Amino acid sequence: MLLHINPENPQPRLIRKVVDCLKQGGVISYPTDTTYGIGCDIFNKKGVKKIYQIKQRDPRKPFSFICSDLSDVANYAQVSNFAFKTMKRQLPGPYTFVLDATRVVPDLLVTKQKTVGIRIPDNPIALAIVQELGHPLVTTSANRSGEEPCHDPNEIHDDLGNMLDMVIDGGILLGDPSTVVSLIDDSPEVLRQGSGDLSWLHQL
Repeated sequence: MLLHINPENPQPRLIRKVVDCLKQGGVISYPTDTTYGIGCDIFNKKGVKKIYQIKQRDPRKPFSFICSDLSDVANYAQVSNFAFKTMKRQLPGPYTFVLDATRVVPDLLVTKQKTVGIRIPDNPIALAIVQELGHPLVTTSANRSGEEPCHDPNEIHDDLGNMLDMVIDGGILLGDPSTVVSLIDDSPEVLRQGSGDLSWLHQL
């Protein structure tokens, strides 16, 4: 199903429709502030496993997830004062921050080092979904592993639609994947450079 949602003012009725799908274990494609993502409720093991199948991805490589705001992040990651101040300056934005996980996070989303990747994208649709759902959404780019991320929801629908329960059309997105920054031990380290300016790192 291809669902058109206003990218600036998401219709609450349509957001509820998306969340109903997620609560039933659905897997969706949705816009972020970088590229389109594939996601499900982080607490739905069946949905997470299905995303691994769609992505054809090594199960030892866990996915990141989207939180609604910084206060929500503290439920799933250990946030030091340094990490909080750093994230507060950059989020919402095109960054994934790697932090130590709390015990609340399902094992499928935690690395061997017990860390998690967390995003708060600057995208009204993604944030509205997470707020309505009440807990985070898995996020990984809408493509098979090793392929280029897809920017057009119609192409995602044509390519992966038979494996997804819903594809949200929030317009064409032309960004690169998010920049991944580790904040473990309060020592910032860029793990992947993508969208977003990094000049702020030199001011820490």
